Amino acid sequence: MAFCSLIRTFLLRRKVLTFEKAKDIWLFAHLFVPLHDDMRKLLMICTLGMLLLASCSETKYVAEGQLLLDKVKVRSDVKDRAINTSELKSYVRQRGNSRWFSLIKVPLYTYSLSGRDTTRWLNRTLRSFGEPPQLYDSLLTAQSAVRLRDNLQNNGFLRARVDVSRRVKGKKVRTTYNLHPGQRYWIRHISYDIQDTAIARLLNVADTTTWGLHSGMAFDADNLDGERARIVSELTQQGYYRFNKDFISYKADSIEGTPYIDLTLVLHRFRNAQVKDAPHERFTMGNITYSSGNREDSTIHLRPKVLRNNIFLEPGGYYSSRQLQDTYNHFGRLGAVRYTNITFSQHPLEPVLDCHIGITTNKPSTISFQPEGTNTAGDLGAAASLTYQNRNLFRGSELLTIELRGAFEAISGLEGYAQQNFVEYSVETKLTFPRFIAPFLARSFRRRINATSEVSLLYDRQNRPEFRRRVFSVAWRYKWNDQRHHDRYQIDLLDLNYISMPWISDTFYREYLLDTSSRNAILRYNYENLFIMKFGVGYTYNNGRIAIKAKAETAGNLLNAASRVFGFHRNDEGQYTFVDVAFAQYVKADIDVTRNIPLAYNNELVLHVGLGVAYPYGNSTILPFEKRYFAGGANSVRGWSVRSLGPGRFVGTDGRIDFINQTGDMKLDMNMEYRAKLFWKFGAALFVDAGNIWTLRDYPEQPGGQFRFSNFWQQLAVSYGFGLRLNFDYFIVRFDLGMKAVNPAYESHREHYPLLYPKFSRDFAFHFAVGLPF
Repeated sequence: MAFCSLIRTFLLRRKVLTFEKAKDIWLFAHLFVPLHDDMRKLLMICTLGMLLLASCSETKYVAEGQLLLDKVKVRSDVKDRAINTSELKSYVRQRGNSRWFSLIKVPLYTYSLSGRDTTRWLNRTLRSFGEPPQLYDSLLTAQSAVRLRDNLQNNGFLRARVDVSRRVKGKKVRTTYNLHPGQRYWIRHISYDIQDTAIARLLNVADTTTWGLHSGMAFDADNLDGERARIVSELTQQGYYRFNKDFISYKADSIEGTPYIDLTLVLHRFRNAQVKDAPHERFTMGNITYSSGNREDSTIHLRPKVLRNNIFLEPGGYYSSRQLQDTYNHFGRLGAVRYTNITFSQHPLEPVLDCHIGITTNKPSTISFQPEGTNTAGDLGAAASLTYQNRNLFRGSELLTIELRGAFEAISGLEGYAQQNFVEYSVETKLTFPRFIAPFLARSFRRRINATSEVSLLYDRQNRPEFRRRVFSVAWRYKWNDQRHHDRYQIDLLDLNYISMPWISDTFYREYLLDTSSRNAILRYNYENLFIMKFGVGYTYNNGRIAIKAKAETAGNLLNAASRVFGFHRNDEGQYTFVDVAFAQYVKADIDVTRNIPLAYNNELVLHVGLGVAYPYGNSTILPFEKRYFAGGANSVRGWSVRSLGPGRFVGTDGRIDFINQTGDMKLDMNMEYRAKLFWKFGAALFVDAGNIWTLRDYPEQPGGQFRFSNFWQQLAVSYGFGLRLNFDYFIVRFDLGMKAVNPAYESHREHYPLLYPKFSRDFAFHFAVGLPF
């Protein structure tokens, strides 16, 4: 209790805590002290901290005659789908102090903890981490009301009014913006007045199906601006270089006594300071020239064909804003190009544009070194990688990457082995072409999409006390996306993996692989030589609010067909072999869906569902270890450490091989995370996770692990917890603290429901990771 007493004295002296509140906290703390349960002690500390902050005087730095803006509300007396009061809050210029998790004004409380002597380090620190009180400003309030009214009028509520009510209590004030939208106005009739005859023919206004405005649409500023933008885009794509939205206006006539408006869109002829009235000029492209943007080097280190393939503007054709943007996009994706600057000059006597493209290139070669620390189940180690990159290997912006990596880890807890360390060396080479390397593709398709073709080679050498493992892989894949959409695609046309086990220690072989009657069929399969030949496809979609990732792959089908046709050799297990090595045959599919819901005070609610299924068949009865699913860890159900959950109700009994047995053929993850901005680069999260893994076949070494539709929901594990995040812009460091809530692998009622009977030493899991979980 000495610590609690010290805090109480500190706060009383700083006058941020009254004696009565301090007494209440003192008594509250005493209620928890006699308890010895770890969870209750943690609860006591957290609750005490929250009470201490909540007891701070919010108005300590609010002077006489001023008011602290405590809360802001936006209300409407009309229910209409077009009026979203939550979104309209963004038009309010004063919103009060920020709240952690939309509830607690911790930054303000932290600021209030500081003293008035700013020469002291502690006071300056508290103020830098905190947030000064947001004082009520009548001028900003009036401006906010005008902005809300303007927004309503722009959405068709032409007679909208907004008034502000205040509720003052002490030095605090709560403001409410009361919206009185009135009746919404609609377009009854729309007509187009195109005063330039050439443009009228080009737009084909006689065909009403091409119009962006129609009868029955809301008289909405977004609709009107959208139609102007559509016409501008269409004309600038067809040669009208100087055309802009200022040449388009509207005439509106209201129908008295009704909420309807007759609307006319007017497209004016060209005019400026020198020209009063003239047709709009339609520009064609003249010469296209290039130059280097590097002052030290006047040579463009790209092949002429590469320059031509990435330029969409064509001499003799009409100027097009879309072709201009496509040119910028395609040069921008070339790794060899740093900047692209495109300028136009007009011929003095005719509507012709000469185009000049300035290209600044990057240095072709770079070398980087990256050390890292590792921690695998408490075993510490170190790793380092040396990477060489050439961004312009064949003067076509081809990217060559060669990475050398080495790792060392001191392994503890192993007995009976000559070595106690893990050593890994690998070399990986990738060559990426910024285009499709494939026949039979139309030139228009190649130019419309951003594509890369990649070939990669990998050799990995792993030496552990129990075994030595060698992996050799070769892959050829395509990636592309349409720059006007949010979709990305990938095809792994060919992915070959040869896994060799040249040596296994006698101790490991005798204890786990020799006895065929023991529970180790999955273990044995994953310590044999294996060949994997797979084909895969992938798809991702992300519009900032919804993200979808889907992929599917299959392996061994071609080899299985060839084995049956040509009579390949079978091994002792009855499997067909290729170059005397059994090959894997399976199908696998995964999908992840994430939904981001923005909330007030820079907070957000994130929902995530992930489902994966893999099935071995034909030449395989067990999935390769690398293709199996695992649960638990920083990106799964965070109440469990990595590879410690499932499958189903299975309970691991041998910690040395449970990492093999606690894998499955199917995975389900469901997550809900509330993310809050704290201060500086710090953020926090509250999360609830649910999920598990299962096997599709009934394996004797994984009792209780098979998926059954009738009872799988009873085997869902549930956890909850708190996370702290450090956002350094380029990457995020994450610390997550998870607690089990429902444990499907239990032996007693208390173990089944840790939420009701928590035990910190049993149910707690800590995770350190880089990047967000989903």
